[in-house]
Amino acid sequence: MKKYELVLDQSIEVFGIKLFRIRALISFRSIKAGDIGGYIEKEKNLSQVYGNAWVYGNAQVYGNAQVYGNAQVSGDARVYGDAQVYGNAWVYGDARVYGDAQVYGNAQVSGDAQVYGNAWVSGNAQVSGDAQVSGDASLCWFSRVGSENGTLTAFTAKLGIQVTRGCFIGSIDEFEKSVIDKHGDSQVAKEYQLLIQFIRLRIPGGKGETI
Repeated sequence: MKKYELVLDQSIEVFGIKLFRIRALISFRSIKAGDIGGYIEKEKNLSQVYGNAWVYGNAQVYGNAQVYGNAQVSGDARVYGDAQVYGNAWVYGDARVYGDAQVYGNAQVSGDAQVYGNAWVSGNAQVSGDAQVSGDASLCWFSRVGSENGTLTAFTAKLGIQVTRGCFIGSIDEFEKSVIDKHGDSQVAKEYQLLIQFIRLRIPGGKGETI
């Protein structure tokens, strides 16, 4: 059974491509039958049968892009080109995912972030702000770190390397200062310092630079 239909009398054009609103035909997750969703170009863009994937609000999915599994695309986000968003991934805000990029697992891409090229964002990675992730070298993340066994994500942004960890979002220098202020010379602080050193070496432009 199909879970949605294209609303043919509610359409917009994006770069000459006609996109249609979607309307739920059945209830699933928090979606009720009859609820209106975001915009897609064609049914290939959003899984019809398997999983609870959905496009919300004014979000747009078009081209050869695919959203499936339990993935969500919401806000004013756009997924296009040959990009794929799947698993439990969530793309929201003004984020853009395009090219051959893939966002999957429990990953989140938000804010004005752009994930493109051959970049893969997966696991529990959180990419936000004005991130520009275009390949493996511009993103790294570490799971089960810190006193709460959370995920630390580092990525390239317009102003340099940015870090997200729990509620923290800021530059790598700000993160390093926060670690010292909060954890002092503890075992957790030493582990974070090793990760910070790795991030500076791993991400282009990050070696020893101040943001």
